[in-house]
Amino acid sequence: MKAALPARREDIELHTADGLRLVGELAQPVDRAPVATLICLHPLPTHGGSMDSHVLRKAAWWLPAEAGVAVLRFNTRGTAGSAGEFDGGTGERYDVAAAVEYAEFAGLPRIWLVGWSFGAELALRYGAEPSVTGIILLSPPMRFVTAEELAVWAGNGKPVVALVPEFDDFLRPDEARRRLAGVPQAQVVAVPGAKHLWVGYADTVLEAVTALALGRPLR
Repeated sequence: MKAALPARREDIELHTADGLRLVGELAQPVDRAPVATLICLHPLPTHGGSMDSHVLRKAAWWLPAEAGVAVLRFNTRGTAGSAGEFDGGTGERYDVAAAVEYAEFAGLPRIWLVGWSFGAELALRYGAEPSVTGIILLSPPMRFVTAEELAVWAGNGKPVVALVPEFDDFLRPDEARRRLAGVPQAQVVAVPGAKHLWVGYADTVLEAVTALALGRPLR
């Protein structure tokens, strides 16, 4: 596996509106200002998901150097050093808001949310902040997002792009297209051969994430 590339890395703390301290990391290019920002929302912590889940860790290792983007990743409440308890996607709304607020106050440009599985649910449900450029969903289960929450994205017109594995365990490409049909600008990208955990497909995912963050067409 490719080693971590040079970046300016710092441990950070996020402070939520309901009084919790969350741990995270911000990685930025060494010799230039970032041109875009990725806020990473991790998979389900009760099944081992964290900011160190492999696709998100590799984003922080590689993309500041390769793409000139800042990568902010953090652990949601009750996960690996972050205070509080897992709240099933309810209290985590404050975690998402705290991460976006941190990026805003740090002056980070063009904020994209990159949510994987449980993190994709959080992005869809709570990511429509004014400063957020768009959202990138990896393996979105779409178990809890409501029609009202989807309508927010339909109304704001911001980019919603879902990368969906051909053999996903929870939601496959055709069903994802049906579920997102009410969001006119939503784009579902099927990834042939991939499964929910993206084992062996991290490069494919990060190439697509980079293109979206930089405003380039997907291949």
